[in-house]
Amino acid sequence: MALVTMNEILPAARKEKRAIGAFNIANYETALAVLKAAEAEKSPVIIQVYMRLFNTDKAADLAGMLLRLAHRSNQPIALHLDHGENLDQVMVALRAGYTSVMLDCSRLPFKENAEATALAVRLAHAAGATAEGEIGHVAQGDETSLTSVDEAVAFAEATKVDALAVSIGTAHGYYKAEPKLDIQRCKDIADALPDLPLVLHGGSGTPLEAVRESIHCGIAKINIATEFMDTYLKSARAELEKLDGKFLPVDKFYDPVVDACAAHASRLIRFFAGK
Repeated sequence: MALVTMNEILPAARKEKRAIGAFNIANYETALAVLKAAEAEKSPVIIQVYMRLFNTDKAADLAGMLLRLAHRSNQPIALHLDHGENLDQVMVALRAGYTSVMLDCSRLPFKENAEATALAVRLAHAAGATAEGEIGHVAQGDETSLTSVDEAVAFAEATKVDALAVSIGTAHGYYKAEPKLDIQRCKDIADALPDLPLVLHGGSGTPLEAVRESIHCGIAKINIATEFMDTYLKSARAELEKLDGKFLPVDKFYDPVVDACAAHASRLIRFFAGK
């Protein structure tokens, strides 16, 4: 079924009150795990690459492998630039074949954020891709700024984004204390933007019941990075301990690591789909 944009999977998800898992990957094994999970669950999925990898050749090099994986998949797969920090990264992604991009200017004042995001949207649409933007700011070691309904509506109208990341109380990385999601805020934004898929950043470690509530209130894409990468690292560490210094070919070493990551992604994909 192969390669798609977010417009081919997110609007239907929002309408049906389910969400698509968007998993950050950094190598073949993490990407393969997401592919295996999507096929096991018979679900669309979004494979994301974090903006840091676009500062080197890594993201463009990964694109060739990701495109092949997507084209041989029996499920729809979108390829997405996560938290792009400038238009150069957006262009690298589009030229490499990513089908979706995010330019994150959420720390900037509203006008500057909207203008930069609108340009990224135009570039994406010209390339046949989709674009995500963010209004409000989801924390990553800094202060969260919650999204207001009025700003969300104005931002959507000004930018024409295909998906809108909103800040309703989540944060990136693992939490030091359990977050309290503002579900009413999410519902109010969704009611004001009935046709626009909303995005939840900071999905790792967020209480699943709160996640389910947010899905029922318009969230159609949920980003998972930290806990997925952590599963990879812990699985690799466990396999190294089993070896106890003995040699094993690297491809064989990684098979159980891929399986562990795929199982983790599968559980989340099922939950996001309401199963």
